[in-house]
Amino acid sequence: MAHKIRSFIYRLVATTFTLTLLATAAAPASAGEYAALKGIKGLDSVFDLSLASPEEAVVVFPAIKEVYEDKSVRALPAPPQTVIVFHGGAVKLISTDRKGFNEKEQAALDKVAEMIRQFKKDGVKMEVCMYAVKALGVDPATLMPEIDQVGNGFISVLGYQAQGYSVVTYQ
Repeated sequence: MAHKIRSFIYRLVATTFTLTLLATAAAPASAGEYAALKGIKGLDSVFDLSLASPEEAVVVFPAIKEVYEDKSVRALPAPPQTVIVFHGGAVKLISTDRKGFNEKEQAALDKVAEMIRQFKKDGVKMEVCMYAVKALGVDPATLMPEIDQVGNGFISVLGYQAQGYSVVTYQ
């Protein structure tokens, strides 16, 4: 009799464990602490940057990285897709020409360049608006090679938005 009870308990525990495991595997990923992520499949974002301050970029860039590395974002069924479009004053931040920047800003530009290289390694797509490059007198030859050149950054932002990307603008 004791053997039958132990056998029954063992099968009950094994069945409960198996059903729990199956239910967990079949359930959609949890949105974690973000109610805004509940029920979505993935988080595709385009960061529309026109900030001109290297020191601001040093603060903003890690926040962008944190978005696509966040555990709640990574837990979604589809991996995050991230794009950064540089236009306006931001085109000067991605140039090797450091004229017009003081010593402190140049140190921040070194950090910006390092973060851009890391973005590229992480699979972040980056584009620079050549309209802004021309308008601001930046030599295209000085632009970081990690960043793709497009005729008009607004078209890129609009195109990504039409594809379902969420737009985050930072000026």
